[in-house]
This record gives sequence, structure tokens and C-alpha cells, in this order.
Amino acid sequence: MLKLISPAKINLYLQIVGKRPDGYHELSSLFQTIDLSDVLTFEKNDKDKFTCNDAALPNDKKNLVLKALDLFRSKTKFNFCLKVHLEKHIPIEAGLGGGSSNAATTLWACNQLTGNLVSVEKLQEWGSEIGSDIPFFFSTGTALCNGRGEIVQNKDPAPSQTLYIVKPQGGLSTPAVYGRLRIKESRAEKNGYFNDLEQPAFELRPDLRDLKQKLQSGGFDTVLMSGSGSSFFCLGEGEIPHDPSLHIYKSAFLNRTDSNWY
Repeated sequence: MLKLISPAKINLYLQIVGKRPDGYHELSSLFQTIDLSDVLTFEKNDKDKFTCNDAALPNDKKNLVLKALDLFRSKTKFNFCLKVHLEKHIPIEAGLGGGSSNAATTLWACNQLTGNLVSVEKLQEWGSEIGSDIPFFFSTGTALCNGRGEIVQNKDPAPSQTLYIVKPQGGLSTPAVYGRLRIKESRAEKNGYFNDLEQPAFELRPDLRDLKQKLQSGGFDTVLMSGSGSSFFCLGEGEIPHDPSLHIYKSAFLNRTDSNWY
């Protein structure tokens, strides 16, 4: 049996550079893993079995865990089955990359359980076939991502700091956010952090703009939406305003060594 954590990510900055011929958007983003994590348990079995503590998550082939398992088998021609349990802690539709992280963790686990058949670089390449954010999770945790997000360049670990993830009720559809996007010059926060997807997200959900302003009033150095939302991360010293509708997670930056998982 193999038990692995599956970390969330935030985008310290996210710039949309342009539209690609394949319909995707070209981006440049500094990704950072954080210790808000799901937990995945893998065990060889006589047939595939997937369970999860969150009934809202699909347990069929739409699930990225099962997509990653099928992808590994199709690429390696290695015939095996797994019993997988996902203990979900990362909120969904939050811009935190939970599903992509689960897929990357599954690919890593499959490789471990079959004797390390392929390199991490190969797993990273395969992962891009089923999700643009998946290759990032094979980085060391701080990385500049370009292209659709699949071109990953490791960076020195960012200075360790505590942060708060604030998730309001309801999520956002990533395609809907990109559909509202009007590409223009990025406007950075005072420390260089920014997210070009905030404006289209706020057009779809004006309450998110109000939430950002409320969080900023708490005195944090940075309040920024992660990815396509709907969660925000808050860096620096500050206080989260009392609101029972918000889910709040205290977290910290997380990195890994080359030879180990997170």
C-alpha cells in the first residue's frame, strides 16, 4: 500500500499572454504548492476500485484519478489494477488545482508501484495530455509555467510563509472565466503578484470583488484570487473578517526534493 499527500497550488502571478491557434490561452504563471492537501491511498487489487469521502466528486472515468491510471497503463502497456481511496480536503472549483494534483499523484504512485518504469520527466509529459496544470505538480513546488501551463521551469523555493485560503460558497467554471477574458496589460499588486483572470471572474460573480475588498480591509499584504477562482489567498499579517459562509484554511508554502513526493 502507498499513501501520498496531494497538495493544492496557488498562482503567485498569472498573466494571460494571448490566444493560441489550438483554442487554448498562452499563459505565464508562477505556481506554488501549499500544504493544504488531499490524501490518496493506493493498493494493488484484482480490479479497479475508486472511493472518495466526498460524494460530490464523480467516481467514473470523468475523475482525473481514473484518467491518470488509464493513461499510465496505456503508455506503459503494464496491466495492473488498483484500489484507490481519495480523502478530499482541497475545495473543488476553487482555482487550487486539486484535480490536477490528484492526477499527478496517481501517475507518481503508478510508477512507484510498478518499479519506476519511467522518469519523472516522462510522467510530466504524459500528464499534459489530460490536464494543463498536471505537469506543474512534478516540479519541486515553485515553478514558472508557460504555454498552456505544461512548460515547467523549476525555481528556487519561495521564502516560507503562512497564508490563508478563503473559499466562498459556490465555484466558477474555468471555461466561463476564460470566455469573459479580454487580454490587456497586466496590473501588478505592489509586491508583483497579480491575476489576469480576476476581472472576468468578478464580472461573472460581482460578490467576489466585494469579498476581495473585505479581505483587503483585514490588513493583509496580498489578497489575490488563485487561478480561475473562486478562492483567494491572503499573505502577510491580517485578520479574516467574520463571515460564517466562508471556508478558511490556514496553510503554508510547500516544496519537495527531486527524488521524493511531497
